[in-house]
Amino acid sequence: MSLYFTSDTHFGHKNIIQTCNRPFASVDEMDEAMVARWNQRVGPDDTVFHLGDFCFRNFLGADTYLRRLNGAIHLVQGNHDAETLKHHAGLFASVSLIREIEAGGHRIVMCHYPMREWDGSWTGSWHLFGHVHGRLNHAPLGFSLDVAADAHDFTPWSLDEIEAELKDRENPFAVHERPSRSQRSPSR
Repeated sequence: MSLYFTSDTHFGHKNIIQTCNRPFASVDEMDEAMVARWNQRVGPDDTVFHLGDFCFRNFLGADTYLRRLNGAIHLVQGNHDAETLKHHAGLFASVSLIREIEAGGHRIVMCHYPMREWDGSWTGSWHLFGHVHGRLNHAPLGFSLDVAADAHDFTPWSLDEIEAELKDRENPFAVHERPSRSQRSPSR
């Protein structure tokens, strides 16, 4: 059993192709490519954390996609998931607004939205997010990573791939040795 992460698939959302400059000619082509890439990586016994915006403005229900995708899918709710949850919440392994897990020796804080600081950031926890469709990749912040489909070739990322991506980053939140009171400037 393996662990994967993704977000912002926007299954069935025609306008996302143009909005995010996705390399697909139609919504059908996009959906089929994402389902195929997902199932090439994710097995039936694997776990996937989808960090929001599963599908949006589509003619097919989320159930159509959920039945075709491998793995137990845990949804961390995004801003476009209200209709999906109204009709199909029971098809997800779990639903939450924010989720924290321990995996591979790492504490992972997941939210649809990017955070400037998150629980445990000072001690090296990771923050995985979506929502911005790769727009923050030019300015990574410590152990945070956008797992949006647009940012990773429309394929869920494994825990090992994320660990490799984050391993050489420095933690800007790490507590550095503080100067003693005598070394600090006097208060006024």
